[in-house]
Amino acid sequence: MTVEPVNARSILDAPAAASAAVTAGRPPIERRRRLSQSALAVANQRVRRAYSPIVITGVVRLVDFVMLSVIGVALYLGYMAPLAGFHWEYVGAIFGMTVTAVICFQAAEIYDVQIFRGQLRQMTRMISSWAFVFLLFIGVSFFAKLGGEISRLWLSAFFFLGLAALVAARLCLRALIRRWARQGRLDRRTVVVGSDHSGEKLIEALKVQEDSDIDVLGVFDDRNDNRALDTCAGSPKLGKIDDIVEFARRTRVDLVLFALPISAETRILEMLKKLWVLPVDIRLSAHTNKLRFRPRSYSYLGKVPTLDVFEAPITDWDMVMKWMFDHFVGALILLFAAPVMALVALAVKLDSPGPVLFRQKRFGFNNERIDVFKFRSLYHDQADPTAAKVVTKNDSRVTRVGRFIRKTSLDELPQLFNVVFKSNLSLVGPRPHAVQGKLQSRLFDEAVDGYFARHRVKPGITGWAQINGWRGEIDNEEKIQKRVEFDLYYIENWSVLFDLYILLKTPLALMTKNENAY
Repeated sequence: MTVEPVNARSILDAPAAASAAVTAGRPPIERRRRLSQSALAVANQRVRRAYSPIVITGVVRLVDFVMLSVIGVALYLGYMAPLAGFHWEYVGAIFGMTVTAVICFQAAEIYDVQIFRGQLRQMTRMISSWAFVFLLFIGVSFFAKLGGEISRLWLSAFFFLGLAALVAARLCLRALIRRWARQGRLDRRTVVVGSDHSGEKLIEALKVQEDSDIDVLGVFDDRNDNRALDTCAGSPKLGKIDDIVEFARRTRVDLVLFALPISAETRILEMLKKLWVLPVDIRLSAHTNKLRFRPRSYSYLGKVPTLDVFEAPITDWDMVMKWMFDHFVGALILLFAAPVMALVALAVKLDSPGPVLFRQKRFGFNNERIDVFKFRSLYHDQADPTAAKVVTKNDSRVTRVGRFIRKTSLDELPQLFNVVFKSNLSLVGPRPHAVQGKLQSRLFDEAVDGYFARHRVKPGITGWAQINGWRGEIDNEEKIQKRVEFDLYYIENWSVLFDLYILLKTPLALMTKNENAY
């Protein structure tokens, strides 16, 4: 038996290596695969949307700060201010105490979803930390010779009312967290690659941990010999590696965990060619590997060390910020664009018979099929909802008004309803292509490698590719390749400022880079 040499550098650079491998070797075309009965049984289970533990703990911190500040200021304004007048020093001291309380809660490690599920541990730590804050405040007041200026009644009321509010809030939070846990909203739905003894040891190590949020759905393996087990530590084998993509399209998968040794570098890269298009975290388990890197190189699932290969883009607070940007800015744009949309609707209606709006099936996040709305630009009897035939220059199917609104992209304005009300589009992102969109006789995913990786984020009305001139008709391979290239750059470099820059550049791009828009 020969063992492939370990190349530590290539494993640590796995994202770049896998991306290069994708362009070097042709991965299988993504099509609907027939899953096994066991995989279908898991995929067909009702699954609720996941909640981010990072966002939950951040919101709890904010609620603690606001709640304690409001209690302290309300007591001061209701009792102290009428007697001694208003002094900003008191308000500053209240905010200082609440900030110190949040810092102490963090130091006591009670801002953790697993801690929220318990009761005794978080209550004792919270009460101790809250008492420490007041002892610290009293000590500082004593040494600053301010003890005579501070109302003992106000201080006592602040301590006990604040403590009561904290306890009540934690009891409500505990009930909420337990409810979400029962619904599976806090679980990291995980599939393991490798149904051999290494995979079995990995799953056992994950399951033995208390309060683990890892929910192992099953294992996948290409091998059919005696090394591949039908069941790994109680988790069933659901199929082969090629089945993971289809499985993740049908149900929520948060993490793909490789139980393969680092020495199997070539085999791992071959698998990454197929899996990197998914909007999931991909990690390589280091649980049984003898080769050890610096502790800083690992991320941990409980106590199980792993090496990060790919991370799902735009998650946690980034997702919250993008949602807020889409809905608030989108609502403002929709408000200001309403008169223009009314005029375009009237022009479409007067120009040719048929409905004002046109609905088309397009690819959304994670290859979900979504309905996208546009102003109708083709004659109604020649509409092409499947985009079987692309619109070309001087296309006879396009109406007079249609030529203008397509050239200026005014036909895309109804997609603001998708952003604000349906939430299946973003303001900025890869443009959603028609499900049957083709380059000549080939579907787009047949024409360019890694095409489906652009669906790892929600599609947008405008995007990085569009403002760089890659919009309109796709009549050669370079145009679709460039779109995918720019879309992947956007995904890897996303920020709110990047979104704002693209949005502000869009009007100028529509006027100056519209030679391919027919």
